[in-house]
Amino acid sequence: MKSKLLSYGAIMFCISSYSALATELVYTPINPSFGGNALNSSHLFGVANAINDYKAPIDESGFESESSLERLANSLESRLISQLLADVGNGNTGQLETDDFYLNIVDDNGTLIVQIVDKVSGESTEIKVAGLNPDQ
Repeated sequence: MKSKLLSYGAIMFCISSYSALATELVYTPINPSFGGNALNSSHLFGVANAINDYKAPIDESGFESESSLERLANSLESRLISQLLADVGNGNTGQLETDDFYLNIVDDNGTLIVQIVDKVSGESTEIKVAGLNPDQ
């Protein structure tokens, strides 16, 4: 009986000493965005790219962005047409030729006539606005 009690005591002593060695669990983040080691960033980025199966959609619209020179040319063309129409208000007429069309503006005794001719197709459009009086 004494040996049984001694063996139970030894077992209890071992269990209690083992639990004294246990420590608290502490979470250490891996991702450097959340406080982890900064040296893990390139590895995590490589793993993310390896499992990423997303493919960007192919743009089939055929739309290409304008270059700075094309935007400048379009802006100047718009400004010249605007100035030409403003000069008609002063009783002047005018003509403008661009890469795509001819624009002819005539003030015929209070009737504004705008003639637009497409250079490529030769198609012509005429717009008449009656009742306009030039500024005096």
